[in-house]
Amino acid sequence: MEVFNTPGKVIITCYKRLSPYLQEEVRRLGFEIKSSFSSGLEIQATGNDCIRLNLNLHCASQIRYSLKSFTANDAETLYRGALTIPWEEVIAYDGYVSVTSNVNNPTVSTPLFANLKVKDAIADRIKAKKGLRPDSGPELQRTVVHLHWHEDRAEIFLDTSGEVLAKHGYRKHPGKAPMLEALAAGVVYATGWDGQTPFINPMCGAGTLAIEAALITTNRKPGLFRMNYAFMHILGYDEEVFFEERRRLKAQVQKESPAKITASDISRDAVNTARANAKTAGVDHLIDFHVCDFAKTPLPEGPGTVVFNPEYGERMGQLNRLMETYGRIGDFLKQHCEGKQGFVFTGSPELAKKIGLRASRRIEFYNGKLDCRLLEYEVYAGSRRTAE
Repeated sequence: MEVFNTPGKVIITCYKRLSPYLQEEVRRLGFEIKSSFSSGLEIQATGNDCIRLNLNLHCASQIRYSLKSFTANDAETLYRGALTIPWEEVIAYDGYVSVTSNVNNPTVSTPLFANLKVKDAIADRIKAKKGLRPDSGPELQRTVVHLHWHEDRAEIFLDTSGEVLAKHGYRKHPGKAPMLEALAAGVVYATGWDGQTPFINPMCGAGTLAIEAALITTNRKPGLFRMNYAFMHILGYDEEVFFEERRRLKAQVQKESPAKITASDISRDAVNTARANAKTAGVDHLIDFHVCDFAKTPLPEGPGTVVFNPEYGERMGQLNRLMETYGRIGDFLKQHCEGKQGFVFTGSPELAKKIGLRASRRIEFYNGKLDCRLLEYEVYAGSRRTAE
């Protein structure tokens, strides 16, 4: 089974509602999308293509290469179907394999049992062919196999990513309730920011939005922060393909940002965390950090994009305090951001009403399991504060 040079079905997953931005990234890499859904898309690609995809995508979670789809009514037929896959051509007999799954079958009470049946099939097949069984366990650092089993249809994939791609690897200091890197990239894409005009991120927290903006505008890809993927532990892997792609990514990086990027927070600890994360990402010199109340954030003249990601306030004490903060955000946008595009990312419709400006767009996202909106405000000269 030649995975790396054989085109096959590839599923690229993402967090829900990031699919439109993932699709644009995949198209820019030259791939045709066969189908899409709320948490991913399908393309035709080789294993070597998967290497390129893993290194380039900001919004992806996992990249999975399909090995076989078959009917499986119960655990025994699942085992027999998995046993027909030539695992000895994919996984080294002295290797290490982990199995993940998405299972919805009435005969199985826990996905862990389905995982075990797939592991048994892999180990039994390789032992029959090579005389030894590979090790297995939960770690995603080496070969990873994924099972998607819905009712009587089972499909088995090689997960070429391993550890989730949505964490880009530069954030060594997470800070308080940080936004996931892939979500931050999706938010930057959703604003329509051109990468040339200023990007301002008051209340920056751990700095993820400003850092992702700096990475995007200077063409720095997430693959530059990571040196281990599951595809490296599949038989037939050619490391030169990986290193050639890394050399290409390094060569395309712009040393300086074409846009002025500003991040501020009232907490000195938060700004120190954001600056440290930006340094790990190699973009600390591209972001102007300020310790100040958001209303005192320096704003360049002319057009620009202002993005807030304030707290949502799940406890009543927080909610009352944040009502005033959201009102001040509305005042700041109205009084100081004339001619700019203003955005507020929030999971609280009640707090959003306190902004007091009419949103021209409400873009849907999830932050974890929380239903969120990115609210867009076009701030014109003399715009009138309007109750939601």
